[in-house]
Amino acid sequence: MLNDKNLKVVQMNDTQTLDEILNIEHPILVAPMFLISNTEMVIAALNSGCTAAFPALNYRTDKELRNAINDIKNASDKAFGVNLIVNRSNPKYKSQLRTLLELNVDYIITSLGSPKEVIDLCQPLGIKVFCDVTDLKYAKKVEDLGADALIAVNSGAGGHCGQLSASELIKQLKENTKLPIISAGGISNSKEIREVMDWGAAGVSVGTIFIACKESRIAKEYKAAMIQYGSKDIVKTSKLTGSPLTVINTPYVQKIGTKMTILEWLVNNSSLFKRYAKMILAWKGVNKVKKAAFKAGYQNVWCAGPSIESVHQIRSTSEIINDLIRQ
Repeated sequence: MLNDKNLKVVQMNDTQTLDEILNIEHPILVAPMFLISNTEMVIAALNSGCTAAFPALNYRTDKELRNAINDIKNASDKAFGVNLIVNRSNPKYKSQLRTLLELNVDYIITSLGSPKEVIDLCQPLGIKVFCDVTDLKYAKKVEDLGADALIAVNSGAGGHCGQLSASELIKQLKENTKLPIISAGGISNSKEIREVMDWGAAGVSVGTIFIACKESRIAKEYKAAMIQYGSKDIVKTSKLTGSPLTVINTPYVQKIGTKMTILEWLVNNSSLFKRYAKMILAWKGVNKVKKAAFKAGYQNVWCAGPSIESVHQIRSTSEIINDLIRQ
């Protein structure tokens, strides 16, 4: 738990909080952010008493993924995790999973698919599995499969987001499941951490406010945009990847719009083309996001959540965490 001089939250039930689950100081997870998270950010978070995770897809080759995991392990003995896309849109899923099992990471965060195989293979090794969920129906499915915790992705999350507010989602999950709930989306200060934990969350996953940190290697224009824009400039689009995605409303986003055209919707929802259309749409959308993240141009698609409102300068990961736990 955060110490008495900082943030102390007492939960009136027997559910473990994130800090107790992972044996860390604070119930804060620096979220795995596609293209943004890197070893320096993870190590800084671990040294600050939190946990952190990175997406396996942030590394092009298996060698790079292995090197990243080993670099973090050599720098700290604290718990960290890796986010794994578990559906067919990730052609590297099998090889990435083998590597995570072999190197025995502390936990895996599963996204966009069934975590059954991951859970079955991780349990004998003592690797915890936290599953991204956006609604109660899916949460109950992963609970039945043996997940260790729920990453409750709400409507305030940056990038791929849910439809429910943090309070609505936590309430539903708390009343109908027994798993620890890690609230993801909309966190920018200690007051908000206290609030979601009062609602029943075991911890928080925080992403947007770390996008423009010093350790991040994104384009300077992306970092500048994080300071320039505010929460009113965040829009939700289904046009880029086929799933709800929160982005900064740049001139390019305004031009292409946030809704699918009738043709795009028909192809994406057709029983005949659905499987392949979703894969193609996701691939094209990811490539646009990737290109804009590292080299700004006209087609800027920059992911961020409403917590962008709290980003006023470029700071180090440790400085941002210190604010979260001392405010």
